[in-house]
Amino acid sequence: MTTLLAFARRGPEAARFLLVATLASAAACGGKTAADNTAPPVVLGPADVAAAVTADVGPSVVVSGVLDPADVVRVRAQVAGTLRDVRVDRGARVSRGEVMARIEAQGVTTGAEGARANVASAEAALAVAAQRLEGSKKLSAAGALSVIDFKTAQAGYDAAVAQLAAARAASASASEAAGRTNLKAPFDGWVSERAAEAGESVKAEDPVFTVVDPRILELKGQVGTVDAAKVRVGQVVTFTLDAMPGQAFKGTVARVDPVASAATRQVGVFARLNNAGGKVVAGQFAHGRIRTGATAQTVVVPVNAVRTGEKDPYVLVVDGGVVHRRPVVTGARDEDAGVIAITSGLKAGERVVVTAGVEMADGTKVAAAREK
Repeated sequence: MTTLLAFARRGPEAARFLLVATLASAAACGGKTAADNTAPPVVLGPADVAAAVTADVGPSVVVSGVLDPADVVRVRAQVAGTLRDVRVDRGARVSRGEVMARIEAQGVTTGAEGARANVASAEAALAVAAQRLEGSKKLSAAGALSVIDFKTAQAGYDAAVAQLAAARAASASASEAAGRTNLKAPFDGWVSERAAEAGESVKAEDPVFTVVDPRILELKGQVGTVDAAKVRVGQVVTFTLDAMPGQAFKGTVARVDPVASAATRQVGVFARLNNAGGKVVAGQFAHGRIRTGATAQTVVVPVNAVRTGEKDPYVLVVDGGVVHRRPVVTGARDEDAGVIAITSGLKAGERVVVTAGVEMADGTKVAAAREK
């Protein structure tokens, strides 16, 4: 695909003007449909001719959009306080559970300490109640304790058990709140944004960090309902990036929205690219070609090389300094690559004229432009 994109998009205007001017000169000398052997050869520049090549061609659907990290989480403050002990900045790599910063919230911290003290107090009260109940049992068995006094000791023990359970629940809640003062990384990744500085006051729900994992990138595109019916999870996607011309990357379709947008009648398609090596910088605009059917190796040429005749399409083949008109049978077009499949009439390696808007009679002599 890289080769196709390269030769399909070349073509300096100067070379085209040279070809048009030469053809005009040849026409002025003869003006016949058949080639005039006495006419000077038509000069062809490097951009006027391309070789037919073989490539995988098949039905496809194109999506475009921004390649963002598949996993993006904004780490927000869960308690109000002052940001302290900031340990990471933009670009820093973090591990799941790693503390990135701490929020100083005195009320939360002292509340947790008080809750732990209440647990200790309830445990001591339960120990005393347990001793009283054990003594009451012995006295009751000896007939030295009334039924009412024994039930009172039993009730005191049950109340102590309940109080300890309540104290432990309150301590767990307070400890959980105190744990929220630590801002931790949600997964292994990198910090892409830091929204606050150490010493700044933050409120609950204020964003502090953004953590991303760019090892898996995701393109969120939209296609029409007709094309969406052809897209399936797991289909191969070929990505090309405006910032990295001449390179292609392979990915797969991860998800397809089950419902079309009510506003646009478009269906969301999510394609993922494995970027474990970090070669692709996230945030770039990309095009993804989804292969929706079987592909086959076939001969392809730039779209401009195929011309329309009275009956069948044809190409102008350059062979031994002479142009020959040759009918061809065309197949699928790849609009992104700017090529069209030739199923019959042309072999890989044969050179064809690709300059649009000009015609040459069969047998026209041609020559390569000399470099200055």
